Amino acid sequence: MLPLSLLKTAQGHPMLLELKNGETYNGHLVNCDTWMNIHLREVICTSKDGDSFWRMPECYIRGNTIKYLRVPDEVIDKVQEETKNRADRKPPGVGGRGRGRGREEVAGGRTAKGIGRGLDDGVAKGGGRGKGGPGGKPGGNRGRGRG
Repeated sequence: MLPLSLLKTAQGHPMLLELKNGETYNGHLVNCDTWMNIHLREVICTSKDGDSFWRMPECYIRGNTIKYLRVPDEVIDKVQEETKNRADRKPPGVGGRGRGRGREEVAGGRTAKGIGRGLDDGVAKGGGRGKGGPGGKPGGNRGRGRG
């Protein structure tokens, strides 16, 4: 189960968040994004020591400040059921990463290694990048970049 799919399913449900600084937030999840930034409504915030409480109509919490989340068991069950249903519906051989060639084929069965890199048929001309090197121009081709 992926965390973002869990959070998307938890929209509208109550949840508890504890931040890295020790504060806790209880509220209903409105939305979350790919960075796990969270928008809550009907929020009760509790201080680190547990002495102070604040009631807020809504708040936005940056994802990298979150220590952990607690969601209801019904949400977790729902996500597990959805992932199981998705796996049952997927035809065999669909999804995941395919086995591609990795390099383009050119005439003659050779691979096109140097296309777009200032190389011709995989043979470097000049000194390549940086401080010259073997096969560079006289004078070392120092600091000129590609030859």
